[in-house]
Amino acid sequence: MKRKVISLMMCAALAVGALTGCGSSGGEGENGEINVFVWTEYVPDSVFEKFEEETGIKCNVSTYSSNEDMLSKVKSGAEGTYDIVLPSDYMLQLMIEQGMLEKLNQDALTNLSNIGEAYLNPSYDPGNVYSVPYQGGVAAIAVNTSKVDKEIKSYADLFDPSLAGQLVVLDDYRAVIGMTARSLGYSMNETDPDKLAEIEEKLLTLKDNVCLYDSDSPKSALISGDASVGMIWSAEIALAMEEVPDIKVVYPEEGPYVFMDNWAILKGCKNYDGAMEFINFMLDSESAQMVSEEFPYLCPNEKAVEAMGSEYSDNEAKNPPADVIASGEYVENLDNETLEKYNEMWTKLKQ
Repeated sequence: MKRKVISLMMCAALAVGALTGCGSSGGEGENGEINVFVWTEYVPDSVFEKFEEETGIKCNVSTYSSNEDMLSKVKSGAEGTYDIVLPSDYMLQLMIEQGMLEKLNQDALTNLSNIGEAYLNPSYDPGNVYSVPYQGGVAAIAVNTSKVDKEIKSYADLFDPSLAGQLVVLDDYRAVIGMTARSLGYSMNETDPDKLAEIEEKLLTLKDNVCLYDSDSPKSALISGDASVGMIWSAEIALAMEEVPDIKVVYPEEGPYVFMDNWAILKGCKNYDGAMEFINFMLDSESAQMVSEEFPYLCPNEKAVEAMGSEYSDNEAKNPPADVIASGEYVENLDNETLEKYNEMWTKLKQ
């Protein structure tokens, strides 16, 4: 009888262990936890705190500075290290192709209707099978008009020798090389060897103008006065303008680098249901408004835009005009040989 009781107890323990191992709550605590991997200075702490208060799900947040940095850390880490990631369009497509993402439970996305039709069903994820949009924007030009006499209208103007030591640019090789390509009338996704040689030659002339490479907080150099001109994210310009009224936003005549960042769930996610709950929470108009008020990028959430009114919609740095977006270009995935060439150019620029 004693052996029978012990056997029953062991079976019960194994059953509990099995349920714990395959359950959807994941992590510690009554409602589990999620591991979120996001861009630096991009998701307000207040939003994570609000989600935790409403759901009881703890958010463990890690940050990265580039899509390539994120991909490298996800691939080098153990499966399940992160549940949720926030890749840009081209990187999301690559992760889909490499089988790195889970399909989303469309029935759980009750707030998806808040997203404008123009931002749904993107070419990099038709049907939003693996992702939903978070925020977007462009790599625009910031100019401190009290320090720069030269009229700046284009990416090409940033190569002028008169700007020596005055330029902060994104620490992002696809953005800077892409900007150089656009200044020559080429695609940001150029692959032709002859054109790449021309792009490299011009890219290296930018070296003396750059005082700082920064994707985390490039606005800081503009606010402090360490830089007078920037090729940085539009939202960073909006925040800099609030601190220094002489700073203006310029959208390049060539058409800018355009991006859209997206929520996605990684393969091996330890708390799928919690991750889905978080993504749906981020689609809520109140959450989107909280995000935009602190980090004013292009907001695809129509209900949030409506709630923010003219203070957001009439500010061209926060809300890039539709014709600017239409004139721009998205980064695309390139073959390995071309990417190696891009990396070589980037290394030479930063030497």
